Amino acid sequence: MANGLNKVILIGHLGKDPDIQMFEGVKRAVFTLATDESYRDKDGNKVDRVEWHNITMWRGLADVAERFLRKGAKVYIEGKLRTRAYPDETGKQRYFTDILADNMIMLDRKEIGDTPPPAKPTVAPSTPQFEPLPESDIMATPPVDDDLPF
Repeated sequence: MANGLNKVILIGHLGKDPDIQMFEGVKRAVFTLATDESYRDKDGNKVDRVEWHNITMWRGLADVAERFLRKGAKVYIEGKLRTRAYPDETGKQRYFTDILADNMIMLDRKEIGDTPPPAKPTVAPSTPQFEPLPESDIMATPPVDDDLPF
């Protein structure tokens, strides 16, 4: 039997600051993400629709979310759907679906979070020196591609 594919790609804005929790020493970040679309109904009227997604990040991604993501931030999320069942107070089965993120790119061009931009080096122009950026700064760098269709 062939394996199936469970992959979700979203681009949207955070509906709230990430909620950070620790579970047995492992960090988890949870937040909502709004995606939107516009279309014309049968009468030609423009309809705007917002869809809300529950996003869960673990470990390193949760660290990045805690440091840099704030309500309104625009992000690209890759992950997979995860549906859990639980009984409500009456015993009826309820279902909760969220996106378990395994990749994220911050798309805002402005600084987000509490980390200031790196200081400019004070090196003489004749002898340029470069130091590698810390991994957290690399994750915070927005993509350069301005040809995105949205």
